[in-house]
Amino acid sequence: MSSTGSAQPFELPEFYVPHPARLNPHLARARAHALDWARGMGMLEGSGVWEQADLEAHDYALLCAYTHPECDASMLSLVTDWYVWVFFFDDWFLEVFKRPGDRAGGHTALERLALFMPDGPPGHDVNARAPEPRNPVEAGLADLWARTVPGHSPDWIARFSTSTRNLLVESLWELDNISIGRVANPVEYVEQRRKVGGAPWSAGLVEHAVGAEVPAAVSAERPLRVLRDCFADSVHFRNDLFSYEREVGKEGELSNGVLVLETFFGCTTQEAADQLNRLLTSRLQQFEHTFFAELPPMFARAGLTPEQVAAVLTYARGLQDWQSGGHEWHLRSSRYMNRRSGLPAGPSGLGSATSGLKALLGITGGADRLRRHTRTPHPVGPSVIPEFYLPYPNRLNPHLEGARGRLVEWNRAMGMFDEGLWWEDKAVDFDFALCSAGIDPKASAADLDVSAAWLSWGTYADDLYPIRFGATRDLAGARAQDARLRALMPLEPGVPTAPPVNALERGLADVWLRTITPMAPAGRRMFRAAMDAVLDSWLWEVENQAAHRVPDPVDYLEMRRVTFGSPMTASLARMAHMDVVPQEVYGSAAMQSLEAAAFDYSALMNDVYSYQKEVEYEGELLNMLVVTETFFGCDYRTALGVVNDLMTSRMKQFEHVLEKEFPAMYRDFGLDAAAREALDRYADELKQWIAGISTWHAETRRYREEDLKRHHARRTDPVVAAGAGALPRAPHRAGWA
Repeated sequence: MSSTGSAQPFELPEFYVPHPARLNPHLARARAHALDWARGMGMLEGSGVWEQADLEAHDYALLCAYTHPECDASMLSLVTDWYVWVFFFDDWFLEVFKRPGDRAGGHTALERLALFMPDGPPGHDVNARAPEPRNPVEAGLADLWARTVPGHSPDWIARFSTSTRNLLVESLWELDNISIGRVANPVEYVEQRRKVGGAPWSAGLVEHAVGAEVPAAVSAERPLRVLRDCFADSVHFRNDLFSYEREVGKEGELSNGVLVLETFFGCTTQEAADQLNRLLTSRLQQFEHTFFAELPPMFARAGLTPEQVAAVLTYARGLQDWQSGGHEWHLRSSRYMNRRSGLPAGPSGLGSATSGLKALLGITGGADRLRRHTRTPHPVGPSVIPEFYLPYPNRLNPHLEGARGRLVEWNRAMGMFDEGLWWEDKAVDFDFALCSAGIDPKASAADLDVSAAWLSWGTYADDLYPIRFGATRDLAGARAQDARLRALMPLEPGVPTAPPVNALERGLADVWLRTITPMAPAGRRMFRAAMDAVLDSWLWEVENQAAHRVPDPVDYLEMRRVTFGSPMTASLARMAHMDVVPQEVYGSAAMQSLEAAAFDYSALMNDVYSYQKEVEYEGELLNMLVVTETFFGCDYRTALGVVNDLMTSRMKQFEHVLEKEFPAMYRDFGLDAAAREALDRYADELKQWIAGISTWHAETRRYREEDLKRHHARRTDPVVAAGAGALPRAPHRAGWA
């Protein structure tokens, strides 16, 4: 309850706000300009959405003055206009399309808005003339686009256009969920909220406001993606806490993080709000970690000039200003529930400083950070395997038996039994041919051999990297090995490469050539990009291990898809349909949601099976159960229940996407029968992929306690060829399988 006696659904928690908010001195001018601009665009009297009193009460100029404290008066007015427009769009779409449930009308309106963003992403018709605006949203976008985009690089324009389109188009996802009364699961919600919530769009606008574009050479690199995503998640989670009362209680919205956690955990609203705040803190601390630990190595690798480095740092500071300023605005705006919170409404005074210090060092700051770095190995006993929800049966390839024998011989020929990490009995126990036979029951014997070789090679690498590089904190050695592996993946067969010097390199050189030779050039490029992503993820694992750090839950899950090898699965499947399915379909929310649900389900299953192996025998930190135990401060059984519930929700999401979202996507893209058939076939392939991985986990002798005892009793310190030296027993993870 608030101090005024009026009921609130929960008490606002104490927030982690490590940087003080600052106020732009040009606030009064921006307020006056915003009022004139909104009236000129038709957003006020007569719009059916806002009156002047609404705009004044919401005070978006105050938001922008807090979130962009250093820009000049004209820039602050432009930025404020953008936020007036985006909030007006949100309320307009709610009134015109969400409340009536008019999906067809909403889709048509969103398609028209794309016409007011010329010079958009690649493939956009830059010569197309925008039509005459027919409503305030169209008029506002046309005006703002013309005032903002000129002078920017094609890379920035493409990124800003994409984020703006996502912000608009993903409103249909919210509308669809409202129409069927569906509350998203936590992972789905985070992914979709980034698009519909608008924070990635805000990040692009930060570049414009601070006058510092992120260099195109690094704009897609992991550190920049993580900074943007952490910024987005933090902005959205904070907004969800402040807006729960209005959105859920008054507007019937289902897209709110508090409601999502309340529904998923079956807990009280207060408990859900407290957990969302802890996740908000975790994302802010991930932002800090990425800034200090990941940006400097990226600067060096990319060879950025001092001016480019300064641009990235200025951009990051702009994101930081937005976080603190956005929080201060939420405390003051009449749009939100802010009658009481853990921080005073003023930015100064002894009480404010004391509260901020408590948040920084207490449970919302230092305690969680400390727990992530102090996890120690301990006995846990056999992994408990719950009953998983998996509605798809498995079939095995008839060439399985022959593939088993040929895979062992391939391991021997590549030298994987000569370095002390694996031996023949162990490879037989692992039985990766079984996994391949379940994943692709119709493959030829030759294709089955290639698939099994990839699984075997990837798991050998995943076993080796943490021992050789993570335990010894040899990050330079990991990067050198990474560079040698990339050099063994030419895009054309027959291109000379350096001779492989160890089993890892020999295995990659062999299976790479066997895979790409029958591919078309476009397929090779796609597959190489997928492999590059996997190699990047292995370096991320080694860096976390060297820092003895349990990852942030969101960062872990998103990286786990890659460490599990899922990009390879997606690229190979997409190649089979390139001739009939437009590439933009793969960027749709429905397709990305389907793939992510499948990849998460299988990767989390692996974490459940491998828990004892990784925690008790290898001191592992990179496991979703460990991440869950650390984040919630709970025991193994509780964490197992949370992870199994998450797996179930991801599988049910997979089913939901196929039943509800795929048909809508087919209509939205106007796909013909051939494309629809190809995508239905791809969905069936993903079902078989999940089922095959499940069968393999149930039957492999990689994770059972009696097998772990045998394998670890016999293992000798492995030696990497070419003089790498002895490799101590130390933590590693089972990533691919």
